[in-house]
Amino acid sequence: MADSQLLGILLLAMVAGIMLVRLYTVLGRRTGHEREPQDRLRRIEAGGSQAAPAEKAIALTDRNTAAAQQPNDGENAVPGLAEIKLADRSFEAGHFLEGAREAYRLIVTAFAARDRETVRPLVNDEVYSTFEAEMRGHEERKEVVNYAFVGFTDVRIIHAEMKVRDAEITVRFGAQFVSSTTGPTGAVVEGDAKAVRDVADIWTFARNTRSSNPNWTLVATTSAS
Repeated sequence: MADSQLLGILLLAMVAGIMLVRLYTVLGRRTGHEREPQDRLRRIEAGGSQAAPAEKAIALTDRNTAAAQQPNDGENAVPGLAEIKLADRSFEAGHFLEGAREAYRLIVTAFAARDRETVRPLVNDEVYSTFEAEMRGHEERKEVVNYAFVGFTDVRIIHAEMKVRDAEITVRFGAQFVSSTTGPTGAVVEGDAKAVRDVADIWTFARNTRSSNPNWTLVATTSAS
């Protein structure tokens, strides 16, 4: 009798263990119905208070944080994200997206203010060359860009892949901002200082998964508007 009771206890323990494993597997997967946290909108005036250090503001590190946003993955991105996870076990798509939002906000604001010192370490040579040409053009024409970031309407991963050791993730940003450019006389030559503008940009970030540097670099930009 004692042996049969012991056997029964062992069988129950095994069943409970299997159920816990299955529960963990289900909870570890995204169902596509998770609610995203409310956007923490922040208005940043170009030429205003000094920007935070690049390493802190870009925050494209895979930190554990309760405020991490869950990703809206495109179907084509899922296999690539899995490959990146295999190459870098610390990678979390939600944490990456949280950092990508901060990177976008920081880069576009610094670009408008012609803050080269902030922009340079966050982008590769090709992207910086394009940004530099635009900033230099404004300076030569003696133009001033007045820019205020309003917030995001949409941020989601649309593509991801591994290229040997390099992970590449493409993000679509839907954003709102107020922007106007004035010439030497103070007249507005572009934009509207009183209107909120909607834009859609597609940015690609890259990182060497073998590197000890946790930061991602902006390697390509295009407009989806």
